[in-house]
Amino acid sequence: MRNFNNWIKSMLINEYIVKIRQGKSFGASLRVLDMCCGKGGDLFKWKKANISHLICADIAEVSLEQCQQRYNEIVNRTGSKDRGFAPIFSAEFITADCTKVRLREKFGDPSMQVDLVSCQFSFHYSFESLSQAECMLQNASETLKPGGYFIGTIPDTYDLVSRWQKTDGNKFGNDVYSVEFLCEDKIKPPLFGAKYNFYLDGVVNCPEFLVHLPTLRKLALKYGLEFVSFERFEEYFERFKDEGRSLLGNMQALETYPPYHETPLLGDPERDYHHAIEYMQNLPANHRKIGTLSQSEWEVTSLYAIFSFRKMKTIWNSEGKPEYVKS
Repeated sequence: MRNFNNWIKSMLINEYIVKIRQGKSFGASLRVLDMCCGKGGDLFKWKKANISHLICADIAEVSLEQCQQRYNEIVNRTGSKDRGFAPIFSAEFITADCTKVRLREKFGDPSMQVDLVSCQFSFHYSFESLSQAECMLQNASETLKPGGYFIGTIPDTYDLVSRWQKTDGNKFGNDVYSVEFLCEDKIKPPLFGAKYNFYLDGVVNCPEFLVHLPTLRKLALKYGLEFVSFERFEEYFERFKDEGRSLLGNMQALETYPPYHETPLLGDPERDYHHAIEYMQNLPANHRKIGTLSQSEWEVTSLYAIFSFRKMKTIWNSEGKPEYVKS
């Protein structure tokens, strides 16, 4: 499942890198801000995208140190111009809470604008409060060039609330994950601060918060970010599975069913693969194996969605306040 999520991120990043390059001259620089970068799990994706500069920001100092260490290891493996290798992108690392701190003031060059802002599996933490959500969106918006993109992955609130409403209590899930809501109103949760705990393989992360999509779109527009797309992971997978077929294999994003000899299944063989069996019944007889996830893992990953916004052109009115128009 982790590999599948990585495949989704890879396809999403590539989709918008391609869009950006289509509007640039050949060889033009491409800069990226990776908000909530964690330990640098996307560094190789940025290397493959051939960007010129990366700004990594995260609240956890230890994670950011590991991110910088991974970057240095990539630099050492890649080599330098003097040794005949193409140089990797330059990078800077900022320890900051992206929901409370203005990142631009911490840039090496505060006037720098980027082509792409990425925030993977983290933006929903900003919906703890209105001020935090606005800070996060401001950080994305004011660093983007007009026509640049803000992309990311978040839980789908509609699906989360739907599953919550179908339970008697405040907790639901399966052997792989569980969600426990810490607010009481199933019919109309608060727009901000709708808190829940998410457990994956028994490990709880920080409290997470629902992201009300209409509210997100309205707030984003306030900061000059025009809504582009919102797709659940399964929809995004269906759209890109053919284009990304070889990458699915290279990343081992799906497990083979039926498994090869003596290869154990990740899920419960008795109950987690009925969907795969039914799917194979409609395939030609010589189609003996497919790539899939266990039913339990599909239930987790289907909770998530990709989003994207485009930065509008900024103009300044007579009062010195920004106004936005489509670029």
